[in-house]
Order: sequence, then C-alpha cells, then structure tokens
Amino acid sequence: MTSGPSDGATRTTDDDAPAQVAGQVTEVSEHPSPTLPAHLERLTERARDYVDAASSANTRRAYGADWKHFSGWCRRQGLELFPPSPQVVGLYITACASGAAIPGGKPNAVSTIERRLSALGWNFAQHGTPLDRADRHIATVLAGIRNTHGRPPVQKEAVLPENVIAMLETLERGTLRGLRDRAMLLLGFAGGLRRSEIVALDAGRDQTEDGRGWIEILDKGMLVTLRGKTGWREVEIGRGSSDSTCPVVAVQTWLKLAKIGHGPLFRRVTSRGKDVGPDRLTDQQVARLVKRTALAAGVRADLSEGERQMMFAGHSLRAGLASSAEVDERYVQKQLGHASAEMTRRYQRRRDRFRVNLTKAAGL
Repeated sequence: MTSGPSDGATRTTDDDAPAQVAGQVTEVSEHPSPTLPAHLERLTERARDYVDAASSANTRRAYGADWKHFSGWCRRQGLELFPPSPQVVGLYITACASGAAIPGGKPNAVSTIERRLSALGWNFAQHGTPLDRADRHIATVLAGIRNTHGRPPVQKEAVLPENVIAMLETLERGTLRGLRDRAMLLLGFAGGLRRSEIVALDAGRDQTEDGRGWIEILDKGMLVTLRGKTGWREVEIGRGSSDSTCPVVAVQTWLKLAKIGHGPLFRRVTSRGKDVGPDRLTDQQVARLVKRTALAAGVRADLSEGERQMMFAGHSLRAGLASSAEVDERYVQKQLGHASAEMTRRYQRRRDRFRVNLTKAAGL
C-alpha cells in the first residue's frame, strides 16, 4: 500500500509535543479458537508480534481508521458487517465517492477509496472471511469512480539545494532545537529519506526495540542502515563541500551537544529548549519542520500563501534530492530505495522538463 495518513493529519501547537494520532487501530476480534497448551502461549504472543511487523505503524493506523469508518457506516444503514457482501461494499464506496459515507461528509479522493478497500480486505481476512474485490459489484463501481473522479497525482513540491540552504537560515542558531532541526533537514535531503525513516534512526546498531535503522560516522561520510518499504538498505551520505551545509557535521554537532550516545537519534527538546528528552520524534514533526522552514524562507513566494501551505511536506526533501542530483539514475534509485527505475524517472522527468525542445528541433 502506498497511501497513508497525510502530512497534515495531526497538528499540535508545539512542534516537540507528542502527536495525538487519530483513528488508532481498532482491534479485530478473532473467531473463537481452541485453547492452546500453556507451553505454546509464548509462541502465540510472538506470532502476534510478527503479524504487527508485517505492516508499518502508519498502515495499521490507517487500516484501523478505515475499518472504523466502514463499521460506522454499516451501523447507520442498519447493515450487517458479516459475512462480507460485495453489494454492501459497492454501496459503501459509492457513498464515499459522493460524500454520503458520514453525515455532512465530503467526497473521498480515489486514492482514499482504494486505501479503504485495501483496509476492508485486510480486516475481513483477519476474520477468516475474505472479501472478493474482483466481484462485479465492487470492480465495476470502482472503475466508474476512477473514470469519473480520477485526478492527476498531486506531488509535493521538491525543495532544491538553494531552498534547503535558505531554510537552514530560518533556524535558531546555537540552540539545541535549531541544531536538531538543522541535522534533520540536511540528513533527510542528502539521504533522500522518507520522514518515517528519519525519525526511526538510532545513534547506533540495535539500540532500541522501535528503531528501524542506525547511523555510522566514517572518515568519508556517514553510512545509514535502515529498514524501509522495500526492506533493508544502506544509504551513503558523503561529506559536504562546506561544514555549514554538511549533513555529517550537522549530525555530529547535534549528537555532541545533545549528549546522545545511545538510543533514538532525533528526540524532543524539553525544558524550554535546554534539555533533550528520551522520546523519539514522530514523522509528523518532520513534515511540520519542512513546511514551516520552507514558508519562512520564502520558497515559491510567487504563489499565494494558501497554495504554498499545501505544497510542502516531509516528502519535499526526498523529492528534492531526486530532482536535483545530476548523476546516473541508478545511483538515485539506490539512494532512495526505489523498487523500480520508473519511480525514479518520475522525479527526473520534472528535473528535465524542456531540456530538449522538440518544437525548435523540428524547425518551428
């Protein structure tokens, strides 16, 4: 699944306050199962842990919220959840597309409806009652929704190197929060990392249970080992041409002054900016950092304030590296962990627009 909660789904007034996540995963009740011998109970718990590990936390939150949305709609319509009915699901996605799924609701985007369908399929499967998404009551309605409401994909604006430098200038100098945010921006851009990958890093290997990667500082740069959407990968981040814009120097400075030698790499700054707490930042805080600094730096100042508010998010860093790096696409693909070269080319097409003018080449 590629869709997930939007960058702006959760807001807090304090960037370092713990994010309150809406739509926590709704527990899916299991069918009664035979009582297992006591010596197998520990294996049962481990199996549940592996089930959780099969998908990301963002995916589980989205699936839980979608199941709750569908359950509420069925309850209001007087319909039964089980067994799964393609006719009922077809009516549900029609309600989603028309804005009638909840009182006073708005029409869902096609990508949201497709994610909701994935969530229903997953939840029904957990009950041992699979949903047939190929059934004509679902497939035909979904095809009609795509044809009627489909829109070109909306991509976040890429921040280019000159934008990142301007964004760094908006951060407070000499403060722990400013040092941390500087390190996050430079590491996220130079590594082409997803926002979830940035905050999941530890200061060293296998230091926390919730960590999904770690960093190693070497003479020539920094090696980031992380577990992303496509599995484990290594990301090489070389040293910059200047200490002021070098991601390695920025991370080293943050680690030294924040006195971090073990545990989460990026954490909350507490006590009015004087101390560093133990809590790992959330990925929403990366998105807010990028948006806040991009707006403060005047990136795309040619657009209205409302348009600019919608253009920047955590993905802007990742898109920026892919759009600006003038190297062979296979190196960009490896850095970003793309499963296919076609995904990488989507960014490079934006970079290469109008480089070749076929109109003039044809003689016009």
